[in-house]
Amino acid sequence: MLGTVYYAQLLFPDFSLILCGYLVCRFTGLNRPVWQQVDALVYFFLFPVLLFHSLVRAPLSLSSASSMMGAGLSLGLSGILLSYALPHLPWLRQYIDARQHAGAAQVGFRFNSFIALAMVDRLGGAPGLLQMAVLIGVCVPMFNFAAVWPMARHSQRSFVRELLKNPLVIATMSGLAANLCGLSIPPWLEPTVTRIGGSSIALGLMAAGAGLQLRQLGQDRVLSAGLLGVRHLVSPLVAWTMARLFGLDPVQTQVLLIFSAMPTAASCYVLASRMGYDGGYVAGLVTLSTLLGTLSLPYALSLI
Repeated sequence: MLGTVYYAQLLFPDFSLILCGYLVCRFTGLNRPVWQQVDALVYFFLFPVLLFHSLVRAPLSLSSASSMMGAGLSLGLSGILLSYALPHLPWLRQYIDARQHAGAAQVGFRFNSFIALAMVDRLGGAPGLLQMAVLIGVCVPMFNFAAVWPMARHSQRSFVRELLKNPLVIATMSGLAANLCGLSIPPWLEPTVTRIGGSSIALGLMAAGAGLQLRQLGQDRVLSAGLLGVRHLVSPLVAWTMARLFGLDPVQTQVLLIFSAMPTAASCYVLASRMGYDGGYVAGLVTLSTLLGTLSLPYALSLI
């Protein structure tokens, strides 16, 4: 089995960009007001382009991927339910603030698709990438819906209205629809779209670092431990169970386990801050999740 050092090397670029954003924001003239504009650019334009492009270019066959889709949806629903359940558990209820949980619950089930694709490309090659495309196609819409719902409810906003105007949800659904309809981006436009999507990775991670406030994590340690435990400890066990229940082949099993142990999505911070929640706290969780990914990936693959 590949060691922890190897996974740390794969995760280092993402963590270093978060650290870079933190240092630039704290110690240069590019302070928080500048990064608030970067947040808007990433949220309303760069990330939606990346999501749409990722879904359109990935070959998705519903008939040949039903088992993988079933396992991925079951895994995703389990993560959502466990994340939502934390403030309702009798022994945790008094330690978790409902509003803070609404903004941070997404950390427990969303995933960093950039790291996932890089990992699968190295470990599973083209067959693995195809299976990861299936997971992204079916799980991203569900995760985005689940992320928006509690924030809209606690903000006294219309859930349907928030979904309809959420650029990440719009990009995900339109990309999935275009994929299933056999549509693709014209070759002459492909380089431009690729560059736009690629820029969102660096800017999104740096924006997360710019909003980083690690001292706030100490105020909600129970919530932090619960969400990160769901993301990095429980999810791989659920994935291993689902792989057996759905009879996945070795490649599918490996991809599902990698998927289950991914660090949470950098866009968690963007979504939380844009909807008026504590972006600094969520950014801290994203950073810790990225670090924990160096441990949860070997742990997940050891289950094979």
